[in-house]
Amino acid sequence: MKLVYYTYRKISLLLFVLMAVWGVLFYYAIIDEVVDETDDTLENYAEILIEHVLHDSSLLETEGSLMSFYKFRPISEQEGNHYQEVFYDSTVYIELEDENEPVRVMRTAFRMPDGQFYELTLMISILERDDMVEAMLWYLGALFLLLLICTSVGIQVILKGVFRPLHKLLDWLHGIQPGKEVPALENPTKIREFRQLSEAAVDMGNRSYKAYEEQKQFIENASHELQTPLAIVRGKVELLAESDSLTEQQMKELDEIYSTLGRAVKLNKSLLLLSRIENGQYTESEDVSVDEILENLLPDLMDIYEHKQVRLLRKQGEQPFIIRCNHSLAQILVSNLVKNALLHNADGGELQILTTPDSLVIKNTGDTPLDGEKLFRRFYHSIDGKKDSTGLGLAIARSIARVSFLRLTYEWQDGMHCFLLVKENKNNR
Repeated sequence: MKLVYYTYRKISLLLFVLMAVWGVLFYYAIIDEVVDETDDTLENYAEILIEHVLHDSSLLETEGSLMSFYKFRPISEQEGNHYQEVFYDSTVYIELEDENEPVRVMRTAFRMPDGQFYELTLMISILERDDMVEAMLWYLGALFLLLLICTSVGIQVILKGVFRPLHKLLDWLHGIQPGKEVPALENPTKIREFRQLSEAAVDMGNRSYKAYEEQKQFIENASHELQTPLAIVRGKVELLAESDSLTEQQMKELDEIYSTLGRAVKLNKSLLLLSRIENGQYTESEDVSVDEILENLLPDLMDIYEHKQVRLLRKQGEQPFIIRCNHSLAQILVSNLVKNALLHNADGGELQILTTPDSLVIKNTGDTPLDGEKLFRRFYHSIDGKKDSTGLGLAIARSIARVSFLRLTYEWQDGMHCFLLVKENKNNR
């Protein structure tokens, strides 16, 4: 979830809760005020009635109309001395309408000049009050909804404007590519934190590019410096091997030295290639047909490993397996997988190569399953590791697959080592 939407959701939720609490409190405050005004009206009306009764006792036998119904009832002196004035909501039956109507009731007591206590029951219709409360509730709800919508839209617009520098910085970060100079960042903003973040990102990008260039230069220099003395040593070994004064034992030792030097040269080239791949120096990519690479590669490799008498079983799908990759790296990837299957195949074993529009499967005869995790590590050798192997072939293949959005895995199937190369969804990386 984007930061702007996450923040917007949190603020909207808080705003909704606060406005809901405010609405409830406001509603009950208004209701309390309306009820209080009604009670004040009852008190004033009761004082007027009592004043009239004190001057004219004949009014004790009268009753009011519907809108201001009242009646008097004599009570005992003891009850009158301890009487508590009360207010409450009730209903009264109206014969004309044949229904109960809501009223606000006040009960109070007073004493006549002759010493007799009377209870006054005074009622006022609250139909208008209930209608007003209902209308107020609807208006309050509409106001709440309108205010919530306007505030939410306003907050969203403001947050988008506030986070615009951050989104621009993220787009700039996505545009940075290894091995290329850091592009300029035009991201003016008044927000200090975003400004500091942009400055830190630019500084980090420049330092990364500088470190990348220094590392690339170091690797190339180191490789070049190693190649020269290795070539000199190999040349001197070759000259020494041509000497007639060497014994057979010395010739064997020189042959081992020469083989070791050759392995060191291959190792140096493989490490340089692996570093270049992981540093993203192979930026050019194109659509490459794996089937075409196999057609050009298999005849030569089968001739090289002819002494192993490996049987080749080649199956091809209706459509070629096309990958988006640097062409040179694609050749190295396929070559390393096929070489690995031939080098570690049993004498007289079988090599199966199957291509579909979405995958490449290479199987070779084996004795025991291998560790699928350790297999792709650098310098990993199985128990029966070959002397000619540098231990980097599969590591290089895995690195090429990763930078080309391919997935390379290993499985053990029916007595055969199985390597599977498939396209990987970029969105899942």
